Order: sequence, then structure tokens, then C-alpha cells
Amino acid sequence: MSHDEIPPELVAHLGEDGRRLVQEAYSYALNKHRGQKRASGEPYIVHPLGVAEILAELKMDSHTIAAALLHDTVEDTGTELREIEERFGPDIAFLVNGVTKIKEYGAATERSKAENFRKLLLAVSRDLRVLIIKLADRLHNLRTLEYLPPDSRRRIAEESLEVYAPIAHRLGIWRIKWEMEDLAFQFLYPALYRQILKKVRETREYREQYIKRATEELSNLLREAGIKADVEGRPKHIYSIYQKILRKGVSIDEIYDLYGIRVITLTIADCYTALGVIHGRFRPLPGRFKDYIAMPKPNLYQSLHTTVIGPDNKFLEIQIRTRKMHELAEEGIAAHWRYKEDYRPTEREVAQFSWLRGLLELYRRSPTPEEFMRKIREEITGEEIYVFTPKGDVITLPIGSTPVDFAYEIHTQLGHRVTAAKVNGRPVPLSTVLESGDVVEIIPKKKPRPRKSWLEFVKT
Repeated sequence: MSHDEIPPELVAHLGEDGRRLVQEAYSYALNKHRGQKRASGEPYIVHPLGVAEILAELKMDSHTIAAALLHDTVEDTGTELREIEERFGPDIAFLVNGVTKIKEYGAATERSKAENFRKLLLAVSRDLRVLIIKLADRLHNLRTLEYLPPDSRRRIAEESLEVYAPIAHRLGIWRIKWEMEDLAFQFLYPALYRQILKKVRETREYREQYIKRATEELSNLLREAGIKADVEGRPKHIYSIYQKILRKGVSIDEIYDLYGIRVITLTIADCYTALGVIHGRFRPLPGRFKDYIAMPKPNLYQSLHTTVIGPDNKFLEIQIRTRKMHELAEEGIAAHWRYKEDYRPTEREVAQFSWLRGLLELYRRSPTPEEFMRKIREEITGEEIYVFTPKGDVITLPIGSTPVDFAYEIHTQLGHRVTAAKVNGRPVPLSTVLESGDVVEIIPKKKPRPRKSWLEFVKT
């Protein structure tokens, strides 16, 4: 297809006005980048078009897709931002400006990385779409990373694994996270990547046959129980396999959940009914059940996770969720822009991503850029636990947190007044490490009296 034509899939999900806007942005970008080439030798328009296509797959709104098409015009063609605003409006100009300020290849030092990230956070604090465009921009650059010098390849791949893929995870945009991780891993550890890929390919035929058999058996089982559901196999990604090998200290042959299945139901009630039916037929593994429907992850992810002993005594990892949960699981915060030209996040949704704004406070408190980047990496890659107040409210804390962390998370004054705590109805030391599902009760004293000794065990 000629680059003079806009790909139909770029606008297929948009209304008539949105299609016209994207077409105009494409024609404008095509003209501005005419004659420019990428490092691969391709016409430069291939890059903004590729970024826009990633966002179209996420069903983003027309303004976001238009901004993606225009995102390099200001920096690479000498176009004034004022011209973008006059032609396409202030919203698109803001998105373009937000992405333009974040340099792609120049952040070689921790100081420049810190400043780069600060600019990103400032833009994101006003509109999350800047970050979503940046993630798509980074993913498309990873797809063509082989054309860059070795030092640039390594730097971009490292930053992608350390910062951008974890951000995609925290935003719940799994399809970007998985591909970004696999591509970055491939460039950083090519021999290890090929070794795992070879093993996965060697077992592909048997694995596909097994998944086909297991999905048919599960489909029949649920149909007989009167549950309408789509049952499908789940691909396993190279980097996630590598992480499990490291985490469990085993070989690839011992990674037992290479066999993954997803069950997509109509209702939440059907999710739990399906779980009961599956556990009635296949023996579940103790300690391998997670209820993220009742206790969603901070990135809004919801699903039931269980591992059972399936056909041929193989360990089978199963996720059960509704269609709406599935869309959110695949697309994260981006799913909220699906088919909504004028979507703005609700207060609840904004609160779910308040950790992004908290990173700006980290910048202000960090004595050096190096310290800031260290804290950033800890913050965005850290895992959480989910505990309850006595009233049933869910509180999210970092792994390793104690009742003192819990008290300060609720309110600073409550933290200052902690004198004792109960976990699941029993008195515990204030240094007790909490686990997901714990019910935590803080017993305060009348006057604030924080203890210096708490610093020895608090996490936050």
C-alpha cells in the first residue's frame, strides 16, 4: 500500500468526525516528513504511522491518534507548536508538546534520564494520554532497534525494561508491556532469548495440541453446567518465562504454567460459578488461587486466577473474567477511551493512578538525580499487597509493609498515634509483616508520639 493512503484500520473504530481529523493529521504529517528517512532507510512517516496504529489497536480516541501522527513534526521538521494548535486545536497541541519534550535517545546519564522523566510526569499529571502515546512511541522504536548503534540499542532496551514496561504494567496495558519486554530482552540478552525461544518452539506442537484438548474439555464442562463462556489458550511470553526461571530457581522444563487458558464469561456471578465447576472437575493446587475480582490490582486489573491439575496430570493455569474485565486487562487505562471521543477519567480512576503524581514528589525530595532514578525504579517495579480495614475498605501497600505503614497510609495523624495493632483479630507486634487479605486494626493513643525505632522496620 502507498504511504499516501491512510490505512483503513487506523480509523475503523472512529466516527465520521474522528476519521476526518485523523486523515487531516496524516496528510499534514506526510507532507512535513516528506523526503526524511529513518535509520532503517524507510520513509520517516512509517514511524508516526506505526505509533498511531498501536494506539488504534487500543481503540484510542481520534485526538490521541492524530497527536501520534504529529508527534515528531515539531522536533524533526521545524514546525512551530503554534501552527499545530491553530490547525488541530489546543488539546492535540498539548499532547504533541508533551511527547516532544521527552527526548528518545539523548538520556545517557542518570541526570538527563531524571530530567526526561520529570518532564514526562509533568505532562502526565495533566493528561494520561501523553504517557500512552509515549509508550506506543517507545514500542515502535523497539521494533526497529536493530538499525541503531549498539550503545543506543542497549541504553534504550535497558530503559524500556527498567521504566517503560513497568509503567505499562502499572497502567494495565498488557499488550504493550509484553511485546516491549520481549523485544528489550532480545536485544539485551540475545543468547538467553534464543535459548528460551528454542525450547518453547520445540514444545510448541505438543503444547498447542494439549491446549486445544484442554479448551475443548473446559468448554464442554461449562456448557453442561449452563455457563456461556469463551475458552481460549493464552500465549506465554519469553521474558515472563525468564522471570519465572529466575524467581523459582528452576529450569525451563520445570516451569509448570506454560499451559495457560482464559475463560471469558458474561457476568461476575458466572466467573465464580465457572470456578466452582472447574474445581469440581480438576484438583486445584493449594496456594495458587487469587481473587482479583474482589480485590482488584491498583491498575484496575480484575480476574480469578487458579492452577489445577489438568488432563494428563499437567499443571494448567486458568484465568476467569468477564468480557469487560478482559478488555481492561488487555488495554488497561486505554480501554476507557474506547469509542469515546471526549472521555475524561473519573475522580476514582484518577485516584487509581495517583502513584504517577507521587513520583513528582519523589523528584522534589531526592537529593540527586541518581537517587531519584533509583527510587523511580523501585516505585514502578514494586509489588503490592491488599489488606482491609475493619470496615472492609481495601488498602494497597508495598510488599513487606507493617501495621505502622498501614496506619500512615490511612492518615498521617493515625500513624503518629499508633500504640498497638491487631491483625485478623489478634494482637501483633508493630513490626509484623502484613500479607494480602489481612484485616488490620490500629489502636491509637490520644496524643501523637511516633517512635524513632519504627524506622528500623517500616517499608514506606
